Amino acid sequence: MSDTLVLIKPDAVSKGLIGEIIRIYEINGLTIEDLKMVRPDKELLQKHYEEHLMRDFYPELEAFMMSGQVVALQIHGYGAVDLVRELNGSTNPQKARINTIRYLFGTSVQMNAVHGSADDAAAKRELSLWFDV
Repeated sequence: MSDTLVLIKPDAVSKGLIGEIIRIYEINGLTIEDLKMVRPDKELLQKHYEEHLMRDFYPELEAFMMSGQVVALQIHGYGAVDLVRELNGSTNPQKARINTIRYLFGTSVQMNAVHGSADDAAAKRELSLWFDV
């Protein structure tokens, strides 16, 4: 059993998709261990996305993530990181498998409804930023 972080991004929150997204995780055997709705600040986002800080797209990503509420989820289950990544689908919704979260609810690479930790090490680091884990 392992834990991972999911962020339901402002685009999905503003469209009222929180419940539908959580349901997809739950019907696939995952449980929500913790959940909170926050409006992230610059400092948190810079820590979270530290590997992207110098990339051309970062300022736009930061502005988008600060544009509205974000739902942070601590998700628990067998192979949680890999299963969440499978359920989320490709970062690019146009390339995502049918019926993945990003296929269903994403509209662009940035506005793709959710963030999921890349691997176990990232999950541990990200959970410590968003929750007292």
